[in-house]
Amino acid sequence: MTLHAAPDASAALPAAADLWKPVLVRAAIALAFGAVTVFWASPSPEAMGWAGGLYLLATGVVLLWTVNRTGLRAGTAPGKMLSAAGAVLAGTGAAVALIPGSLVFGLLAALGLGLAGAAELYLGITHRGRSVLARDWMASGAVALGTAGLLPFFIDLGPHALLGVAGGGAIISGVLWVLAGLTLRHDARADSAEAVN
Repeated sequence: MTLHAAPDASAALPAAADLWKPVLVRAAIALAFGAVTVFWASPSPEAMGWAGGLYLLATGVVLLWTVNRTGLRAGTAPGKMLSAAGAVLAGTGAAVALIPGSLVFGLLAALGLGLAGAAELYLGITHRGRSVLARDWMASGAVALGTAGLLPFFIDLGPHALLGVAGGGAIISGVLWVLAGLTLRHDARADSAEAVN
């Protein structure tokens, strides 16, 4: 049995002071999509494709925006992993929007969310104690993997059911990212106030 030492705090990744901005934008995107899915009684396959596709695309773009702000560098393996997760989400989002249908949505959204969720979960586990987003990545990754695992089982139930599953996952992750973003914003303000004093 091997004992692992606690992560060295001096090895912590320096997050940008404005990391809270992309985190809150990501939360807003997730909550807006979740709200749409809750109140949409009978979406068509085309409308489902556009709504879900734009959600995945926007989330992917925000992930790409977040990479350097997290302290991860784009050229490093963790930075490449988060960049790849963002690119996969954006790509599957574009495909889901342009190729409407329950099968396409169920499989491609599951693929995009599953790969992005696995990347975030891995980064959260490997960067515990080193990144301010480690716990948030773990929670968000777990939610994305759960959503991805459920989507294929709802393909036969149509657009309303698929959007309900995707929207439920979006609401849960959106609430988590709101809390993370507000905490980061509070910490950034406290740090800037200490720097002034």
